[in-house]
This record gives sequence, structure tokens and C-alpha cells, in this order.
Amino acid sequence: MSDQTGRIAYRLTYSHLPRKNSMLKEIVQYPLLVKGAKTANFVEIKSPFNGEVIAAVGQADEQAIDAALTIAAETFDKTMRRMPAYERAEILHKASRLIMEHQEDLAKTIALEGGKPIKDARIEVARAATTFGIAAGEATRLEGEQIPMDITRGNEGRIGIVVREPVGIVGAICPFNFPLNLVAHKVAPALAAGNTVVLKPSSQTPVASFKLAEILKEAGLPEGALQVVPCRGSLGNALVKDPRVAVLSFTGSPEVGWRMRKDIHAGTRIVLELGGNAGLIVHDDADLETAARAATRGGYGYAGQTCISVQRVYVQSKVYEKFMALFKPMVESLKVGDPLDDTTDVGPLIDEAAVDKTVTWIETAVKGGAKLISGGERVGKLAVKPAILTDTKPDMLVVCQEVFGPIVSVMKYETIDDAINAVNDSDFGLQAGVFTNNLEIAFKAARRIDVGGVMVNDAPTFRQDHMPYGGRKESGVGLEGVRYALHEMTQPKFICLNLPRL
Repeated sequence: MSDQTGRIAYRLTYSHLPRKNSMLKEIVQYPLLVKGAKTANFVEIKSPFNGEVIAAVGQADEQAIDAALTIAAETFDKTMRRMPAYERAEILHKASRLIMEHQEDLAKTIALEGGKPIKDARIEVARAATTFGIAAGEATRLEGEQIPMDITRGNEGRIGIVVREPVGIVGAICPFNFPLNLVAHKVAPALAAGNTVVLKPSSQTPVASFKLAEILKEAGLPEGALQVVPCRGSLGNALVKDPRVAVLSFTGSPEVGWRMRKDIHAGTRIVLELGGNAGLIVHDDADLETAARAATRGGYGYAGQTCISVQRVYVQSKVYEKFMALFKPMVESLKVGDPLDDTTDVGPLIDEAAVDKTVTWIETAVKGGAKLISGGERVGKLAVKPAILTDTKPDMLVVCQEVFGPIVSVMKYETIDDAINAVNDSDFGLQAGVFTNNLEIAFKAARRIDVGGVMVNDAPTFRQDHMPYGGRKESGVGLEGVRYALHEMTQPKFICLNLPRL
């Protein structure tokens, strides 16, 4: 049989599947997308909601990764670097259309393998289509500049120009939480620039990457321009240390990201999108209902498993009680449950370790004097009811580290300077938000908060796919956002023409 995309659905006998999933008579296997590489080992991908096996994905070994890099280098040299901009744009435009044609299938894939509520998964798919559409436009707007050379005597006949060229191979390493759109943010600009990509998706959510690769193939992308190499453990270091990789783009934990920066090959450029513990300021003149709604949406969307999730909320003391009277019932109205249910707001965490960490951090904070005023208990095996903590201290893990779970700490402040200092009291600096109707306060906060992006009258979780996105401090280096990523994945070349004086 075949699935909706025409792929062969390989039959797996029960000896290959857990007995508890014996209701599944056959699942789809995804072999490695590396030309000539044999898939010797498959790993089962299970739903974090109910443990059901949803697919079996081939695992790359050192030989497969080496083969992928060799093919990527050949494809770049013979095909991608020679492809005119309009052809790259046409491929990306078609991919954008195809993503939307397959929106429901892709959304279900994201919900099944990652536990993201289906209504949020549909939004992610639409954003991925937008990302490819933006990249198609940027492919035709990769501009250089003219440099005047006659500023000194004797150079009257010289003309200088700067062109931007593709770098070659982009190594892309992606996390579980946005298995389609964060992949799109690496793949789309890389292809728009004329590069090839070797993609290592998250080992927990790799299926969306395989489906995206199929879509790009249908859109006309040359074979070898994108290769998907799922692997576990240290095998991913092959992309970090191999000199054939010109740019490595990584989104994930700070611990792994900064280690990669130390280990990376000397000639490889690196872009790191790492963690955060985003702060949100609610001043006394703010629209409190809008702020509470934004904090709810931003703090508990995808169970808090985003690096710009609202984790710390600082409320001016004059309006603290009013804010809490709005915020608490909004949070308690969130439905926790099956990600395939259209009414679910908060699905499961990605695995049991994430649940244990979330619950332990809540318990530790309470033991240290914090108050748990709502939620925090386990729901089923892998979900946690959205938690609100108050009376937290700056040195508590739920405040100073990245939670990556459904926990929001709400704290009082007196002056806007106090709030700005509190938001800046962090090792991270990705995004922040401030609610105020005072333009002077808004600009003061925006200029003084040391992060990559400040959202005024919105949660720090706000992101559009064309805007610059990147952190400071421990939150990373380099920028994403299609045009900005495209510049990270190209390199300038200066050309000087010595012509006869006209």
C-alpha cells in the first residue's frame, strides 16, 4: 500500500513493534534521503501523548553522513551555484503552495510526533509556507553594491563591485518544538542563496522533515540539494567538525550550542539560536486584559516549549491584584489533553524527562518560599497542568534558567527601572515584551532591555518569519529571519575592474 504522498508503506511484523501497539498492523518507514546510502537501522517514532508508534525513521551512520556531504558538495558545484535566481524562486514558490496543499497532513504529523495541539500545528504549517514564499522573493533580491575606487589618485579607471555568493554546504541541526517551520527557516534561505543543505532533524520529531523533503523534490529541487540524515548522540558532530560544511545553523540548548562553537571546524561559520527565559513587563497604564491574554498565550502555548515562551512576568504593584484576577482564570480555562482534539490548548511535554524537570522545579521553588497558586500537577503520563508561581526569587531555577515547560512566575515591581533591571538580570537575551500606553516608557524599555527583540504591547513570543530574530548573551549568535539568514548563508566577493579611462 502507499500513503497520501505515494510513498511505499513498508509492512513491519510484530517482532519489530512493541506488543502494546499491536493494534498497528503497518506503519510507514522513512529511509535515509541520501543517494546511494542504505538504511540499515530504523528507529520508531512514538507519540508523546499516548506512546503509539507513528513511523519508523532510518538512522544515519558516519558513512551515510560522509556520503551526504560528498553529494551535497557535488550538487552545489554542478547545479545549485549555477542555478539562476528565477529558477530557485520558482522552486521555492511551488514548495510554498504544496505545503499549504498538504496542510492538514503536515499538521497531523506535527501533532502526532511532537504533541503540539493541532490548531497550533496548522498555524506552524501556514507559517512554513510563508517562510518559503518569503525566501522565493529574497532569492531574486540578493543585491551587492558598487564601491567607488577613484577616491585616490591613480585609480580613475577602476570600478569596484561587491557581489554575494552562496557559501556551499549549509549544515542544519533542528530541535523538536517547531519540526517544520524551524527547519524551513534554515532550508529555505539556504536554497534561496543557491546552497545545498544537509539536515539533521530532531530525533524526536523527524517525520515532518522527510515530508518537507518530498515536497521540495516535487517542487523541482535537484536531487542532492537537500539530504535528511537523522542520527542520535555524537554522530551529529560530523556536521560540526567537517571542513566541507561552510555554515552550521543550530537551534537547540545552550549547552550543546556553545560546545559546538568550541568544536567547530576553524573555517566554518556558525549561527546559534539557543535558549531564553523571556520577561514580560506589565506597567500600571497597560491594557491589563490584553496583557493577561498575551501572557497566557505566550506562557503556555505548546506547553511552554519555545525558547521565547513567557516565563517571567513583572507587574507594577499598583495593578498586580487586578492583573492576577484576570490572568489566573484565563490560565485555568486552558484545556489540557489530546493534541489531535481541536479544543486542546496545552498538549503533552515531549518526554518523561521534561515532565520530571518541570514538576521538580515547581516543587523546588515552593520549598524555597514561592507560592503555587494554580496548576503544576501531572495530567496523565506526560502532561503538566499550567502552573502559576508567585513570590519567586531571582535565583530560583524557574526564574533564572530556561524552564521549557508550562510555568509562569509573576512578580511585582515598583518603578519601570526596577522592571527593566529585573528583565536584564538574566544570562539570556532573546526577546522581551512590555505593555504600556506611555510612549516614553515603551522606548525606554525597548532601548534599555538587553535582548535581540522587544515587543511593545505584545508577548515576547511574537515572531513573524521575515523579521530579524536572534539573541544576545547566552541566547546565541547570528540572525534568523529569511533575509537575515540568507546573508548569514552567503559571502561577499569584491571584484575590481581596471578599465581604460573613458
